[in-house]
Amino acid sequence: MAVDAPPEVTQDLTRLAAALDGSVPAKTAANLLIATWNVRAFGDLTNKWAAGPRDSPKRDWHAVACIAEVVSRFDVIALQEVRRNTTALRFLLELLGPVWRVIASDVTEGSAGNGERLAFLYNTERVQPSGLVGEIVLPPLETDPQRQFARTPYVAGFSRTGTEFTLASVHVLWGKNATERLPEVTAFAHWTRAWADRPHDTTSWFWTTSTSTASATPGDLPARRRGPPHRSEAFRPGGRGPRLGYLLEERGSTKKSPFWT
Repeated sequence: MAVDAPPEVTQDLTRLAAALDGSVPAKTAANLLIATWNVRAFGDLTNKWAAGPRDSPKRDWHAVACIAEVVSRFDVIALQEVRRNTTALRFLLELLGPVWRVIASDVTEGSAGNGERLAFLYNTERVQPSGLVGEIVLPPLETDPQRQFARTPYVAGFSRTGTEFTLASVHVLWGKNATERLPEVTAFAHWTRAWADRPHDTTSWFWTTSTSTASATPGDLPARRRGPPHRSEAFRPGGRGPRLGYLLEERGSTKKSPFWT
């Protein structure tokens, strides 16, 4: 970026870096840091450091610089709510630098898809793509042969020091209540269980998710996460999994849990 950050932005980034130093484990040769983040409506961008009251969108260079500071602490991070317009995503990659790459899905069409795509950002000095990329399509049911997720889940494989692992990201349809979101969570849980059990498919499983509103907690699906039945019980078919970092929605509720658990 040709324009240097103003002092107030530099100060914010310094404070954020200090907070992250105390919250996110340092990268070592023995660990792998994975996170999931619903960066709300991550699409267009106002091309200045501070968006004014009449600017649209309100997300500006300052906001993306803060996002980049967080993303840089991880090896792979799943982003939800990346929009059809990828201006902010491309600017984020520019800030992260040349060692960072992205794998992104196409937009899920239809009103429920909300013009969104899913993406994985990864640090090529820490991981490499394994070649596995795809979208999850559910098998047909006699009662509803055309059922699918509102926003198609996205799967990508990576490798680290000879070990391959698979990440699946799904932006669950939040709905009006827990009953409305339970079908997608349950369907995804059974799909991952079936895939892990098939003898010739990848069985080294990690998974990440996010939900769609400011009151939701991103990262509901990883096993070992305690919560109400609509979050944790439905995912029991997936079995036990690793602990994952999960990040708050950028403009989320202060009642959410910390972003590392």
